[in-house]
Amino acid sequence: MKTIYVATTNKGKIKEFEQILSALSIKVESLQDHVSNMEDVEETGDTFEENAILKAETYAKRHQVPVLADDSGLEVNALDGEPGVYSARYAGEDKNDQANIDKVLNKLKGVEIDQRQGAFVCVMAYAEPGDKAVLTEGKCHGVITETRQGHDGFGYDPIFQPNGYEQTLAELGAQVKNEISHRRHALNEMVQILSEKVKVEG
Repeated sequence: MKTIYVATTNKGKIKEFEQILSALSIKVESLQDHVSNMEDVEETGDTFEENAILKAETYAKRHQVPVLADDSGLEVNALDGEPGVYSARYAGEDKNDQANIDKVLNKLKGVEIDQRQGAFVCVMAYAEPGDKAVLTEGKCHGVITETRQGHDGFGYDPIFQPNGYEQTLAELGAQVKNEISHRRHALNEMVQILSEKVKVEG
């Protein structure tokens, strides 16, 4: 059975990857659990693509294992794509979700609801030692609400209402969120690529 190492400390992500990739007889493990000193890769890219590639290729080369990495964030049309790659640290380096939300809401003050479109974007990269990474992208489109709504989720979930729903991601709950999320779309595409790889290697 092939083992792929995911470059994340998020246990929720690991579980989601495990569930989807188990159908391909691919074992998923956290890279952090595999190596004793998983030093962070500095995300110096200007795009989600650059950062995802940087993480996947660097970790694969450094630890000589197949690595799956992703970079994701929120893009708001009225803010020219901000916060974008700076989503986690939009209001400062300490990565404060509440401060980040406040900054987005303050910048959108007075903007009508039909002009508050945005999307969560996830770019996923898979790299094997010595090889270039392959990429997939997923998006979840919606609007930015004027106030926080709901207590589930994390990040910008309380102010993001996905298209086709009357509630924010923080109100919809984990099950619905995982079905429609940007990460799920990117992962579904990645499954297609990995299934081909497994066939070839098998």
